[in-house]
Amino acid sequence: MADKGSDAAFVEFERVQKSYDGETLVVKDLNLSMPKGEFLTMLGPSGSGKTTCLMMLAGFETATHGDIRLGGTSINNIPPHKRGIGMVFQNYALFPHMTIAENLGFPLEVRKMGKSEREEKIKRALDMVEMGAFGGRRPAQLSGGQQQRIALARALVFEPELVLMDEPLGALDKQLREKMQFEITHLAHSLGITTVYVTHDQTEAMTMSDRVAVFDDGRIQQLAPPDTLYEEPQNSFVAQFIGENNTLEGTVKEINNNVALVQLDDGELIDCNPINVGVGDRTRVSIRPERVEFNKDRLQEGTHTVKAEVLEFIYMGDIFRTRLRVAGNDEFIIKTRNAPDQVRLQPGQQIEVGWLPEDCRALDA
Repeated sequence: MADKGSDAAFVEFERVQKSYDGETLVVKDLNLSMPKGEFLTMLGPSGSGKTTCLMMLAGFETATHGDIRLGGTSINNIPPHKRGIGMVFQNYALFPHMTIAENLGFPLEVRKMGKSEREEKIKRALDMVEMGAFGGRRPAQLSGGQQQRIALARALVFEPELVLMDEPLGALDKQLREKMQFEITHLAHSLGITTVYVTHDQTEAMTMSDRVAVFDDGRIQQLAPPDTLYEEPQNSFVAQFIGENNTLEGTVKEINNNVALVQLDDGELIDCNPINVGVGDRTRVSIRPERVEFNKDRLQEGTHTVKAEVLEFIYMGDIFRTRLRVAGNDEFIIKTRNAPDQVRLQPGQQIEVGWLPEDCRALDA
């Protein structure tokens, strides 16, 4: 989904800053706009500012500077319970003394809804998460995955236009987590709910989102659909944080027709796609492991090759993962499909590896 202009924006952050001590900014000059119905993930390491942004949107934190708007209206001074936003947390936050149906009824009672309408909405929300038979149980009688479904149903029960989720799947095991990722995405899209999702798990962000905002040091480093983030990272942080990545250090010698000639630190010259770097700049070159080829007959016209030494060859079922020494880097990885004709390499073997100049990005150092 492309970046929509603010005319179509449903959620907007304009020049938002947040400081807890009046000096250090946890969120720095944040500008972000989301159209209705979008599933946006805020992704980043701990302390990058993503959860603080979510809490300001929910109303549990106040912006030190700037404006947050929902449907064109500033919500800076509206208390959390009047913003009409659904919330799902990692710890479920269910009331242990209430039944599941009472837990779901609580946000409806707060909104002064009549009994028959409440019951109808509770039933619909439970059916939505396939928990229709569990209304009479207590949270302690449910597994972690079931409790998370109930937390999701409670966030959706009053039909909010916006749902915020903070690491909601963090406590679940891998298999259940993956199942829930698809269920949450499917629910959000089928109901047309605008969703802001916070996680530090990049796989989760990549599989669930229309767009991902990658946070570091209180700023959005890049905001784009998952495939763009992976294929076209705009800086070294994004390249390293999203997916697996090979890096080689060097200096930009020249740039012609948007191709940079980079001299690697071992003296090797390679052609790259320059991203926000100029002649004379130090650069960190980024190449994805699956874009590197070593079978001579598979190397395309225009492929650049460099010498490499095989350090480790690992069989992983569907792929082979080979660790090489390339231009002084002992952690250079290539991934190749487990195909009948794929050569199995041996540690100590000297080979040549190659890639196309457009698959190699010269980023900031």
